[in-house]
Amino acid sequence: MSVRAVRGAVQVDVDEREVVLAATRELVTEVVRLNELSPDDFISILFTCTSDLVSEFPAVAARELGMGDVPLMCARELEIDGSMPRVIRLMAHVDTPRARAEVRHVYLRGAQALRRDIAQ
Repeated sequence: MSVRAVRGAVQVDVDEREVVLAATRELVTEVVRLNELSPDDFISILFTCTSDLVSEFPAVAARELGMGDVPLMCARELEIDGSMPRVIRLMAHVDTPRARAEVRHVYLRGAQALRRDIAQ
């Protein structure tokens, strides 16, 4: 087993609590599915949000998915001129037998434009 970082992001249409939670659940679920992970494989997850998302912490959605014992942290994304609005990002550290090149990073909805080179 190796420790690997899995990246991902999702863009939401509006800053509403249920929208943020649903999008975060979708993102985390896709990271789990595409990388054949279980909650026990997660070491930690760092979530960031753009400054226009203030209705809920993304970590709440991960807890709802059974990750209550995984260390979770939320932070604010840098405010760069011209950056994409309403984006939730994650970087998860996981135990996995996958090689670094086999890790599947997940970019959903408009966030695919952030990393077309690695988006699934």
